[in-house]
Amino acid sequence: MLNVAVVYYSSTGNVHRLADAAAVSARKTGADVRLRRVAEVFPQSQVEAGNDAWAAHLEATRDVPLAALDDLEWADAILFGTPTRFGLPAAQLKQFLDTTVGLSLQGKLVNKVVSSFTSTAAGHSGQESTILALNNTYYHWGAIIVPTGATDPVLTTPGNGNPYGVSSVSGNQPGNVSEENLAAMEFQARRVAAIAAALKRGFQAA
Repeated sequence: MLNVAVVYYSSTGNVHRLADAAAVSARKTGADVRLRRVAEVFPQSQVEAGNDAWAAHLEATRDVPLAALDDLEWADAILFGTPTRFGLPAAQLKQFLDTTVGLSLQGKLVNKVVSSFTSTAAGHSGQESTILALNNTYYHWGAIIVPTGATDPVLTTPGNGNPYGVSSVSGNQPGNVSEENLAAMEFQARRVAAIAAALKRGFQAA
């Protein structure tokens, strides 16, 4: 059995929809899947004062389990999702990644298959740089990065991303993820699962 974790942060729901599509797709491959959101680092009062959609989405997804280090250790493959913040991953996901130092030093993240996806308000808003910034963490882990590449026609649809990972454009509208975006996310999850499964079989046979 292949273990796949989909770990994400979403403020108003766009990345959540992509993450959910990834989890559904990975399950269709026969993998055991954990969908996990990272904890909100801003106080509830700030969330409620800052954006109605932000507060509504936080409330709507309270039943999604919070990500824990055990999820990373358990997983053979991990897909990370985040909105872009000034061309960088959201602080909420970064805070969670910063807690992985212990696992990394113990070698427990070596050879994990990892891949990333993101959502921005507009095109050319830091999609590629956000994914590249996440890759820096994976290099330190000794993980194996699986990009989407130019490997499927669904990835050539405008607004569907880039060779680094699926990237949607929300237009600052909550939940504004197209069917093409979801299809691309499903492809990315299948690709990650297939490569992770092949790698796992190879290690077991070695």
